[in-house]
Amino acid sequence: MAVREIREFNRFYTNLIGALDYSRHLHTPFTLTEARVLYELAHAPRTDAADLRVELSLDAGHLSRMLAKFEERQLVTRGPSEQDARRQRIELTTHGRQAASLLEERSEEAVGSLVDRIRPQDRPRLSEAMRTVREILRDNTVSGEGGDGRAAATGGKPSASRVVLRGARPGDLGWSIERNAEVYATEFGWNEEYEALVAQIVADFAANRDPERDAVWIAELDGQRAGCVFCVRDKEPDTARLRLLLVDPAARGNGIGNVLVDECIAFARSAGYTDLVLWTNDILAGARTIYQRAGFELVAEQRHHSFGRELVGQDWHLAL
Repeated sequence: MAVREIREFNRFYTNLIGALDYSRHLHTPFTLTEARVLYELAHAPRTDAADLRVELSLDAGHLSRMLAKFEERQLVTRGPSEQDARRQRIELTTHGRQAASLLEERSEEAVGSLVDRIRPQDRPRLSEAMRTVREILRDNTVSGEGGDGRAAATGGKPSASRVVLRGARPGDLGWSIERNAEVYATEFGWNEEYEALVAQIVADFAANRDPERDAVWIAELDGQRAGCVFCVRDKEPDTARLRLLLVDPAARGNGIGNVLVDECIAFARSAGYTDLVLWTNDILAGARTIYQRAGFELVAEQRHHSFGRELVGQDWHLAL
């Protein structure tokens, strides 16, 4: 019975998301496997070919041919690993990061369109059901072949995914600065100007925090820090500002960004604010999708040169 149900579900879901015709579905030249490899490369500071093969359960020859194709198209560079010269280090080029970013944006839009067709009252039930499926299958898979690689590496079952929000503890504010700087440098090539900006925002929060009007949340996944967001007073009366939303790349796909933003909105309402605003950049496709689903509206855009890059800044607003 379980085998038949799983196979029927697989056929239904792959048809629903267009997995069998992925390139046409998302208007991209990449297959589903190629897109997944680009995603993994975009969300890690550096990746060895051997690690990539194990993580995705790919045949070594297939992966090698795929990476050679990427190299010809100037999407990746390959070279000896700094840790072990016998291993091959894979890194995305600027062109490769642009391709991965476009894939991410189109994937977010496709899933967003799917979610928009679901009745709001059914969405929490759907999310809970998907979490249940993921947890049961992962917690009962101990083989590294086609299962959770962490289980094989540790010789046991991984703990169930569990997202918990909490307030800041000693070291959390420093972590939020460090992790923001690392992630944005890795994924978008932003320089130390961004780290300085984050450090100033966090320092101002720590020095001037009003517990009734300002807050920070740390998201934990299986007991490990996985994300953060700040809610602070803005210059305008009765207006709060959402700042420094971050989900660690290793923890993405667990709904952490949505949980953090929802908590920020709920706090702003309870604190008596009438408006919640934020500033972001248009290349942050995943974050923009979260803001749109939460009800934020884009009110202004402006080009600027910051963090060593030419960017398009965006102002978003939510009436509370």
